[in-house]
Amino acid sequence: MPVVGTSMPRKDALDKLRGVAKYIDDYSFSDILHVVTVRSQHAYGRLIKIDKSAAEKMPGVVGVITAEQVPGKNAVPLVFDDEPFLAEGYVRFHGEPVALVVAETLEQAQEAAGHVRVEIEPLKPVLGIREAIAPDAPRIYKDDNIFSRYNVCKGNAEEAMKKAVHIFEQEYETPYQEHAYLETNGVIAVPGLEDSMTVYGSMQCPFYVHDAVAAAAGIDRNKARVVQTTTGGGFGGKEDFPSVVAGQATIVAKLFNRPAKLIYKREEDIIASSKRHPGLIKMKVGTDERGKIVAALIDYYVDGGAYSTLTPIVLWRGTVHALGPYECENIHVRSYGVATNKVPCGAYRGFGSPQVIFAGESMIDEIAVALKVDPLEIRRLNGYKLGSKTATGQVLDQSCGLMETIDKARERSQWAAKWQDPADRKGNVRRGVGISSVYYGVGLGAGGKHLDRVGTSMTIMKDGSVHCAIGNVEMGQGARTVLAQIAADALGAPFDLVNVVETDTNMVPDSGPTVASRTTFMSGNSLMLAAAELRPRLLQVAADMLGAASPAEVELIDGQAFLIKDPKGQKIGFKELAAKLYAYRLMPSAFGWFIAPDSSYDKETGQGNAYFVYSYCTNIAEVEVDMETGEFKVIRITSAHDMGKAINPQQVEGQIEGGTLQGLGYATMEEIRHDANGRMLNNAFATYILPTTEDTPEIDPIIVEHPYDRGPYGAKGFGEVPLMGVAPAISNAIYNATGVRIRRLPIKPEKILGLED
Repeated sequence: MPVVGTSMPRKDALDKLRGVAKYIDDYSFSDILHVVTVRSQHAYGRLIKIDKSAAEKMPGVVGVITAEQVPGKNAVPLVFDDEPFLAEGYVRFHGEPVALVVAETLEQAQEAAGHVRVEIEPLKPVLGIREAIAPDAPRIYKDDNIFSRYNVCKGNAEEAMKKAVHIFEQEYETPYQEHAYLETNGVIAVPGLEDSMTVYGSMQCPFYVHDAVAAAAGIDRNKARVVQTTTGGGFGGKEDFPSVVAGQATIVAKLFNRPAKLIYKREEDIIASSKRHPGLIKMKVGTDERGKIVAALIDYYVDGGAYSTLTPIVLWRGTVHALGPYECENIHVRSYGVATNKVPCGAYRGFGSPQVIFAGESMIDEIAVALKVDPLEIRRLNGYKLGSKTATGQVLDQSCGLMETIDKARERSQWAAKWQDPADRKGNVRRGVGISSVYYGVGLGAGGKHLDRVGTSMTIMKDGSVHCAIGNVEMGQGARTVLAQIAADALGAPFDLVNVVETDTNMVPDSGPTVASRTTFMSGNSLMLAAAELRPRLLQVAADMLGAASPAEVELIDGQAFLIKDPKGQKIGFKELAAKLYAYRLMPSAFGWFIAPDSSYDKETGQGNAYFVYSYCTNIAEVEVDMETGEFKVIRITSAHDMGKAINPQQVEGQIEGGTLQGLGYATMEEIRHDANGRMLNNAFATYILPTTEDTPEIDPIIVEHPYDRGPYGAKGFGEVPLMGVAPAISNAIYNATGVRIRRLPIKPEKILGLED
């Protein structure tokens, strides 16, 4: 493998560095219309009237579109299809779209939007989990305000809890998190011949958008095409929400038969786009005298917002991972996706896991402190090893590197020299260390396995270049580079000649979403399948050119074909092979179709092989706290990851560093505030605080490789994991420094000083 396992340069780096990469706002089409959204100023209410007469008379305005004009179905196709493209009858959150103003210029559309009069009869909004599940809560969704619920039941947790030597019980809360991608949401919808519609845009799930375009326009799917443009970040925020934006632009383009451009300003993007779900986690854990977990009862609630969007899927993943990577024969998890009158929540890096990880890793730390056990050792005592059974009863029969991540993080962080009882910490400025361990199911799992397939096409061009069309997307994570590395080694081509093109739904079949850390695993495997068809044709040509009796006597590595018996002899270059392939009229293309390994899940008990494989991580955080002011600084984070195989080590380290900083923001500063009427108060980067380079600690990334036999060259997924366990590691370090336990994120000086709960 001359390319896999090597830190090859990113394929897209130079274009982005030079500023020639084209993002959606760089595109334009002749006769284009500009669209601005009119939004509800109430969190909940009955939509009485929309007066658009004044706006329609303004210069440049070609129309104001409301729900009754939607040419197709006024419902965003996701899980329950309950969210409209434009509000109809009721508004259910502050900022919900009620109309689209369409004009010749953006400025004209913006000016006219202020003249659309929306009359709403306000109703009392439901603004939090506890409020929504209260017996006397207003019913804003069905008869219980619950979008979805799950149950994991292994053994008999209730009976085992009665026999536990020690019992620990706590509640934990986690906040919203805004994705803060560099590029806001945006699309351009372009009507075409024969009632077709093409949408260009910034997104991470083109096939979700494909469904939305067809639904909004009222056309068959074969008439819809979606092309992903260079995308400036996603982190989950461009999984579900671009379907809304693309559907609205499509409605305009369909009605006026002209291209329609809809690009969000930052403040609008924050108000309207999906967020990480706030969480409420109630945990009760029983142990033996050593701290070995014998029983766990967990209730997990997430605030889904006004519409279900991806809440049922996010909730399922969090349910499966609720206890963390710890053995327990008796566990009962109950989970609930709750409806409120706030912005709908969806995917965010970690997808329902960071909330329960914060709770679980805080709880196991509290157990260690109470029993006077080293927090690292209690994780070694309870943590998964080969042969362990998960909460869903799945036996871990391979690729389980959790213990190695703990050991390597301990060594590199000098844990033994730095950890001590908080009571022994002295002085005004104190340091502390904290640990967390994480496991994460790769792919969509049993809950989404009907979507867990992917297709790619691979074509050798006449000049020797190799074009790979994939069903997953590049959104800044380095997918094009990693997949090119896999394709190059699988085919035997030079890395420089392999190019992975941006996703186009006309070029590959529906390959599911680019989420769940599945891209390297799924698309990598499908590329290897395509290469397995093409490679024999190249070897056949090479055998003829080298005078070999059969292709079995020839090897092709890194663009050089040679006789196996004479590796230092004559070499045939890849470009020469490609030219001869065409001269021989052999098929230069192949298609790879990969289906994820099987998974299973019993809806009644939550038992089964929930995911086909898991990735593992251990974080150790070191903090410094001023005991007089409560101010603190994260000094260092050591982060060890088992991702099976690092296809590109430099990119792996970059993912660890970026994810760690996102996790630091989640832990220490990021939160969204609403007033008593449900209006979002901090929808700008001036008021929604993010970590900067000034806040960045020393980050020590550690690569651990426990190959998975079904992965491309042993690789699993890992892109989400770097964020997931950072918050509890920092919180546990704060406790180790101060003796103050934070159970509600974000961590603030006020909480350390006891001035805020």
